Amino acid sequence: MVKKKTAYVCTECGADHSKWQGQCTACGQWNTLQEFVVSASKSKAPEARFGGYAGDAGQNGVIKLSQVDLAEMPRFSSGLQEFDRVLGGGLVPGSAILIGGHPGAGKSTLLLQTLCHLASQMPALYVTGEESLQQVALRARRLGLPVDQLDMLSETNVERLTQAFEKHKPRIVVIDSIQVMNLDGIESAPGSVAQVRECAAYLTRYAKQTGTVLILVGHVTKDGTLAGPKVLEHMIDCSIMLEGSNDSRYRTLRGIKNRFGAINELGVFAMLDTGLKEVKNPSSIFLTRSDEPAPGSVVMVIWEGTRPLLVEIQALVDESFSGHPKRVAVGLDQNRLNLLLAAMHRHGGITLGDQDVYINVVGGVRVNETGADLALLLAALSSFRNQPLDQNLIVFGEVGLSGEIRPVQSGQERIKEAAKHGFTRAIVPKANAPRSPIDGMEVIAVERLQEAIERL
Repeated sequence: MVKKKTAYVCTECGADHSKWQGQCTACGQWNTLQEFVVSASKSKAPEARFGGYAGDAGQNGVIKLSQVDLAEMPRFSSGLQEFDRVLGGGLVPGSAILIGGHPGAGKSTLLLQTLCHLASQMPALYVTGEESLQQVALRARRLGLPVDQLDMLSETNVERLTQAFEKHKPRIVVIDSIQVMNLDGIESAPGSVAQVRECAAYLTRYAKQTGTVLILVGHVTKDGTLAGPKVLEHMIDCSIMLEGSNDSRYRTLRGIKNRFGAINELGVFAMLDTGLKEVKNPSSIFLTRSDEPAPGSVVMVIWEGTRPLLVEIQALVDESFSGHPKRVAVGLDQNRLNLLLAAMHRHGGITLGDQDVYINVVGGVRVNETGADLALLLAALSSFRNQPLDQNLIVFGEVGLSGEIRPVQSGQERIKEAAKHGFTRAIVPKANAPRSPIDGMEVIAVERLQEAIERL
């Protein structure tokens, strides 16, 4: 009889515990331990079956750092430039990629388009565990994709999957999704902490040892975070989130982790009847402004990954009729909104303590950088005084607690990008002012928040 062992795993960090306790001692989170039963597996170990890594470690696995081959890892294109941008330049052989997103965001559509394109160049395999083969085929026909070369497999057992991999030897594999996969020897249900962790580790090990590109589709929780143990994000090389609401035609692909490129890279797609189409100039879709200027609106230039992006920010400031004025920020950090309003009161002389303040970033873009600080405050001031700002004005800059305007990265590239879109005025930090004049652009360099307000 196989001896069973009970373990408790933290859903946040993946740490194992021998008994249940209220707090995880590894990460400090409360009520995150889940019980699962582990039994010995009768199958061969992955190292013995795949060869390579474990077999060589005892003989020549240790080498000097100076002996490591520094040859650039070969990449190949996915066929979508925006996807390649987020990946850091293309797909790397032997890499493990995790793509998450809300239901209906377009994860399966994006990957099906990618594999149908790559199947004509290399062996490609699409593994579906949630949908039937007929459902995937109907989607491919509806999208008008070439389906002659793509191999399909409907399977949820990881060991049978790897047997199929060894037979067909694909160069790229998509697993849709990791939450429905199961591994023999683990008695937990598919989607549990134990199954997700062990299945991901098994598949990632295979990808590393065979040079196969592995793409895992992951579910998200109601909070928008990837479901499963936190250790899942540590195993893989690249973590990507496909964001976008069902009532919007645009989808943003954002890199959260990337061992082969820059993080926070952004790719923009439009969801059409024929699938996801790349948006070559993302700034154009976020600048659909009305012909008549309106108070509380200004365009800012943010930096996403390796390129500037022009986005409109809107503010609505209205008298509060309750004892606790509201502070609402959509697309920005609400805590930072409170901080900036306090700085404007102290150093700008503008009091909004009795006003409701609503901030919105147009287009559903999530702004994580501090370069949007100055634009936020000037938009709020414009709405408060009911005076529209110049439609040809762009603003960026970080606002410090002492009222100084701090520089941001790639300031001159941001100004040049705005000039390409026809903007003629810019309020920027003094340290970001260009050394030589830019044709058609009047640059107003400021050092203090009060100075920026006066120059308006």
